[in-house]
Amino acid sequence: QVRLVESGGGLVQAGGSLRLSCASSGTISNIRTMGWYRQAPGKQRELVATMSNSGITKYADSVKDRFTISGDYAKNTVSLQMDTLKPEDTAVYYCHIYTSYADYWGQGTQVTVSS
Repeated sequence: QVRLVESGGGLVQAGGSLRLSCASSGTISNIRTMGWYRQAPGKQRELVATMSNSGITKYADSVKDRFTISGDYAKNTVSLQMDTLKPEDTAVYYCHIYTSYADYWGQGTQVTVSS
C-alpha cells in the first residue's frame, strides 16, 4: 500500500522559516491535486495550500504571501515553504494527494512556532 511520508517539521521562532516535504512510497497515478492541510489542538483540520495538475494553486488567506507550495507530479512529491512563521501556524501538518480514485494522507509532521 502506498504511503505518504512527510519531513521537515520542527520548532522555530516566530519570523523564521521551515520547509516541509512529502514523498510517496510508491507510484501514484491520475493525480488531480496535491496539497497540505493542518490541524491545531482543539480545531478542525483546515486547508493550507493545494496545487492542481493544471497548475492552479490555492492558499488559505492566513498563509497567503508567506507560504509557497511546489511539487512534482511525476515524482509524486510536494513541498511547502513556510516563511515569516507565526505562533498561530503551530499545528500538525498533513500532506494530501487526491486522485481520480483515492485519497492519500501522510501521518503528519508537527510544526511549533514559539513567540
